[in-house]
Amino acid sequence: MRASLLLLPLLLILSACQTAQLQRDFDPNRDFAAYRSWSWQEPAVQYKPDDPRLKSDLTDQRIRTAVSQQLDQRGLRPAAANTPGDLKAQVWMIVDNRQQQVSTQLGGAWGDPWSGGFWGGPSYVETRTLDYQVGTLQIDLLDGKDGKLVWRGSTEQVLRNPHPSPSEREAAIRRSVEEVLSQYPPQ
Repeated sequence: MRASLLLLPLLLILSACQTAQLQRDFDPNRDFAAYRSWSWQEPAVQYKPDDPRLKSDLTDQRIRTAVSQQLDQRGLRPAAANTPGDLKAQVWMIVDNRQQQVSTQLGGAWGDPWSGGFWGGPSYVETRTLDYQVGTLQIDLLDGKDGKLVWRGSTEQVLRNPHPSPSEREAAIRRSVEEVLSQYPPQ
């Protein structure tokens, strides 16, 4: 497990064919058209686990930049200095260790019962446990006045690349943030 955490200086370096699992939730009673500005809910980026191999200033910077760009593309502008935004943004990076059991049956009978029977021998089932990690990038948007969660989006993907370059890390974060915020504002 410790060695696998070394591959986690960011959340989402994935295989190219992996399909993300996007989730979203929102308060249908909110007027999302009224939200015009945003600011960070500090701490802006939170990590689970709170591990220095995962958490870094470089990752924080990449996430903040990607979120800022995506909110700007959706018509939300940064709030003026020392004033709260209509929305407050907070990001969670979560890495879970998971297991899956895979069973394979070996040996046994084979053949066609209609043409004379089966051939075969003993069979046995081999069960292996596969350990893997799943990364979740979750973006929460809270109302700037009452502090309540009004929108949440997340993507969950299996982590695969053990040694990503800085440009690969940046691209993966940018893609993931874009996917999550593609669902904002709710339709």
